[in-house]
Amino acid sequence: MTSASVKCLKGLLALASVVAASAHATLPIQQWQTTSGARVLFVETHDLPMLDIAVDFPAGSSRDAPEKSGVASLTLGLMRSGAGTYGEDEISERLASIGAELSGRFDIDSAGYGLRTLSSARERDEALGLLASVLQNPTFPQKTFEREQQRTLAGLREAETRPEILADREFRHLLYGEHPYSQRGAGEVETVAKLRRDDLVEFYRGYFTARDAVVSIIGDLTRSEAGAIAEQLTAGLNRSSQALPALPPVAQLQTAKTSRIAHPATQAHILIGQPGIKRLDPDYFPLFLGNYVFGGGGFASRLNDEIRQKRGYAYSTYSFFNPLALEGPFQIAVQTKKETTQDALKVAQDTLAKFVAEGPTPEELAAAKQNIVGGFPLRIDSNKKILDYLSIIGFYRLPLTYLDDFPAQIERLTLDQIKDAWRRRIHPERMVTVVVAGADSP
Repeated sequence: MTSASVKCLKGLLALASVVAASAHATLPIQQWQTTSGARVLFVETHDLPMLDIAVDFPAGSSRDAPEKSGVASLTLGLMRSGAGTYGEDEISERLASIGAELSGRFDIDSAGYGLRTLSSARERDEALGLLASVLQNPTFPQKTFEREQQRTLAGLREAETRPEILADREFRHLLYGEHPYSQRGAGEVETVAKLRRDDLVEFYRGYFTARDAVVSIIGDLTRSEAGAIAEQLTAGLNRSSQALPALPPVAQLQTAKTSRIAHPATQAHILIGQPGIKRLDPDYFPLFLGNYVFGGGGFASRLNDEIRQKRGYAYSTYSFFNPLALEGPFQIAVQTKKETTQDALKVAQDTLAKFVAEGPTPEELAAAKQNIVGGFPLRIDSNKKILDYLSIIGFYRLPLTYLDDFPAQIERLTLDQIKDAWRRRIHPERMVTVVVAGADSP
């Protein structure tokens, strides 16, 4: 037997032992709390000499005060621009010297940092030391703050010329009104211009706290090593005995709202939607599966068939649910020539109304189940993908069996359950509609 064959056989035996040890579990996820109160999720795998870590906090754009919109994003960005005794250039140089990658993670609900490094002691210890400094001892240099503030302002001004940005901004405003979910992640020109370095320091101290941290780890480590790393990354974080204030509830739309914005682009950007679902919503699975048929399944979806394949109206069309801590958006997007704006919009609206009224066909449902369940292993076929799931499970407090439950939940859904969920939750007559197109478009 060749050395390659022996190595392959050992790998198969190791995999078999993991499967046997974890019974029917897709991934043997371990969970605990650090002494500072941070939640930790860990998957041990020795297939590659790599380590992937994410540390997330409830510090996304929804935590911005309206008058300081943009502070969350700037705070996260500047944390790696100076930390402890390290300057911005030294952090980058040290990471490059050991082949490690440090990246920011930012969305509506959360913010944090991800790290990928070799698991060998020298590289791992150096990378973890840098990440710990970034998380626990950012210095927010004044000159760097001024530079990044001006860069952000330039980006915001440039973004205001782009039709897709204008559409998304107006869509969120109509959908959420004064709710924090309406705020743009990068902020607004008038709010970012007024920010000061002290605003970033205050935001960091209030939201990057130990008790609210979620540490996700996967890689070539033992449980005891992972525990030591989680302690190292969180022990020096700010401590707070007070729970973060709850976000206000999301109001449901009572009437339809439409906004048209003139733009010289040759393409029209159309967005249609309503507040959708939370992460722990009991209707998540029937709405998710139904959306695969309606607009989430690419070329196999109803939207694509009606708008692009049959009529040739769209360059791109799709729909999605974005479940968040509160009701994230259900959104339909269509890009079309400005000459076919009104026709494409009507087809999208009619397709939605018909789908809500009738649901998918048995054939569509069977195909959707087959594609989702059959493709599910590809969702967890890399450490990075698994890390992202660990982060979601930890941050939103989903069951540790979530990855087992997902294909099983999809398999057992019936047509009646999907129809019922869509009829109760999706309201075609009360949608927000935003059209960004040429002033002379139909």
